[in-house]
Amino acid sequence: MPLLRQLSARRSLSTTAAAPQAEPQKSGKTGNNKTNSNSKDEAAADSSAAKESTNHAVVSTFDLFSIGVGPSSSHTVGPMRAGKIFVQDLVEHNVLTKVASIKVDLYGSLALTGIGHGTPNATLMGLEGELPETVPTETIITRVQAMHDTNAITLNGMHRVRFNPDKDMTLHYYESLPQHPNGMRFTVFDGNGDMLATNEYFSIGGGFVVNENTQVAHGENVFYRDNKRVADSPATGSDAEYAQMAERTQQDLVTAALPFRTGKDLVDLCQREGLSIAEVVFLNELQWRSREEVIDAAFRIWGVMDDSIRRGCLSTERKLPGRLNVHRRAPNLYQNLMRGIYGSSEKGSLSSPQAPALSDGMSSMEKLAYGTATTKDQGAFSASSLLETSLTSAQRSELTGVFKRRQRARRPVLPQLDYLSVYAIAVNEENAAGGRVVTAPTNGAAGVIPAVLKYHLEFLSEDPSRDILEFLFTSAAIGMLYKRGASISAAEMGCQGEVGVACSMSAAAFAAVMGGTPAQVENAAEIGMEHNLGLTCDPVDGLVQIPCIERNALGAVKAVTAAQLALQGDGSHRVSLDQVIETMRQTGQDMMSKYKETSQGGLAVNVPVC
Repeated sequence: MPLLRQLSARRSLSTTAAAPQAEPQKSGKTGNNKTNSNSKDEAAADSSAAKESTNHAVVSTFDLFSIGVGPSSSHTVGPMRAGKIFVQDLVEHNVLTKVASIKVDLYGSLALTGIGHGTPNATLMGLEGELPETVPTETIITRVQAMHDTNAITLNGMHRVRFNPDKDMTLHYYESLPQHPNGMRFTVFDGNGDMLATNEYFSIGGGFVVNENTQVAHGENVFYRDNKRVADSPATGSDAEYAQMAERTQQDLVTAALPFRTGKDLVDLCQREGLSIAEVVFLNELQWRSREEVIDAAFRIWGVMDDSIRRGCLSTERKLPGRLNVHRRAPNLYQNLMRGIYGSSEKGSLSSPQAPALSDGMSSMEKLAYGTATTKDQGAFSASSLLETSLTSAQRSELTGVFKRRQRARRPVLPQLDYLSVYAIAVNEENAAGGRVVTAPTNGAAGVIPAVLKYHLEFLSEDPSRDILEFLFTSAAIGMLYKRGASISAAEMGCQGEVGVACSMSAAAFAAVMGGTPAQVENAAEIGMEHNLGLTCDPVDGLVQIPCIERNALGAVKAVTAAQLALQGDGSHRVSLDQVIETMRQTGQDMMSKYKETSQGGLAVNVPVC
């Protein structure tokens, strides 16, 4: 079989099928057309039933929450994984050593916001054999620069070929591949310039990658679960390829112990079996891993989340990368909380702040603002406030005693909001700087879930180990529903598919660890998304900074509010989570492309870059 054709066949091997195909019926000549017809009908029914049984929302929590690098799961993590998958396929088909050069094409959103999202660099790291979970982030820039200097790249870390990044990587700004806006194509050539192999991949959000031949129909679970493709040895003929394809299909079909398709299915399942949402997800995880492995993996995910908060809060860097010259805010916010300038007396391991002595060294204006002014201070304020304007004496008298002018705003005594905000901002500043974070469910929304969980652990939790597991598994269940029912890709849904989904997941998880019933948890998830519907993705200069970083802070605050509202009720509500997910999907389809991670509309065109 020619190598190009062989690799094309491999595409099907490398994809996750939505359902197994029924094996063709082999029957002799019976002469009974009715019997044959019935057999065909039964086979079709069996095939339909098989598809129905696997067309559910369940994926692994550790596919939904994966460790990667910033700044984007769809534009950084996904392309890196796609590059790695491509070179692995070349190795397995004995093609790699014959390659003399390679060309890379990035399409649609990957091109339009790729530079700001680090897409070219991430793609090249994948082609050199790196993975998001393990790539030394501090070496990426120097390695890419070396490619520019030498016009060469080392595929899979073992085979050096010609590659000029300026000429051999093309960004197609105004062209998209038909299957998804985040498309990419890799093509390799031999020494004579003849094409050896080519393949297309699509980064569909959250670090998930699908293949050119994968059918991404609404409601199907199809994605690369990991970077190890199929058999240990390459296929050598059509029979072997068919056997490997069948093996891969069976391996990747999610054999969930407790499948669910919708939010209603999930709540009904919990009520019928007497389980929490987290327990349903945990039991499904046992289909892939042992009990100890599941627990260890969950704590490892939280460990990376917590470390990204720590690194963001303690960073000594002043600015984030890029032309916007955005200053890091988390370190100063964190230091202010540690000093206790907000007058907080909340419990927590971060600090035990004391209320500031307001009367020491304060101006008359500050004392007025805090209600501690003397008569002398009030007189000084009145004198200084009589500015020369066109106001009449009568107008000024109308203002007397109504408003107090302040030279600067009062410091709010809202420690809960401050902690939620600083945690979320810390993570997303680390993400914007290309640091290691957890896709939750995407990198652009990576700060919401860690912020809400950290807040709960610091101030409310009585059993942190249990609450970490319940929080992560509950939020994962909600994320699965969005991934199946709509999308977690901003290139398809706008930011409602990223921060909106993360807010909904966090709201549900927070309600769960606060003792909510499955119905209340579902209600919290619904509220969290309902008020994010229509949220656009319009990153300024293509960087995951403005408005992304602050948006995560607001998403965390909104998640806690949504959970509190849900916990005040009994779980019954007029709008269901399933209705909101479908509304989100329709809204994303109707949204203009310039508001879907292209930086062609919204803030991206109204905020000057320089």
